[in-house]
Amino acid sequence: MPKSKTNNRTRLLQAAVKVTHRYGFDPMTLADIAKEARVPLGNLYYYFKTKEEIADAIVDLRVSRLRVLLQELNKKGSPKERLCGFAQLKIDNRDVLARSGCPVGTLSSELRKHGGAVANKASILFAEGLVWMEAQFKALGKGADSRGLAVHLMAALQGVSLLAHTFHDPRMISVEVAHLKKWIRAL
Repeated sequence: MPKSKTNNRTRLLQAAVKVTHRYGFDPMTLADIAKEARVPLGNLYYYFKTKEEIADAIVDLRVSRLRVLLQELNKKGSPKERLCGFAQLKIDNRDVLARSGCPVGTLSSELRKHGGAVANKASILFAEGLVWMEAQFKALGKGADSRGLAVHLMAALQGVSLLAHTFHDPRMISVEVAHLKKWIRAL
């Protein structure tokens, strides 16, 4: 793809991520995305013919970002440090999470309600995170309990994100993540 086409697609995709997070997937329109990207609506159709294509591209982008993030966390010295690093991301983003909710959790939930192939594809966002967490717990010697511990950690992080958003209180994230880090370090 020539450079300008790549830049336009990237700009439209970034706008779609923002608009989808702001309005939700079903209420969002292609016109909302075009307006956010400051491009004529017809240009959007060159890159994305349907909302499902946009959702698919957003999921691909989120999966790519998750994989890069997990690679960075894998550089930490121990499984406990890696798990605490994952939890720390919630603290680092607590103000945005309290204001707008978790973009990954919200998108996954909305796409599940929407249905179709993209709903199934969106589950990879949590599936890959859980597999990674499970590997960390296994490395800590937790064996058969590793999957349950991974689910517990993911559920706690997503739950506190939802509560912080519901109450517009980023401190909830700070408090819960501190508890989770203490729990991880005690394993």
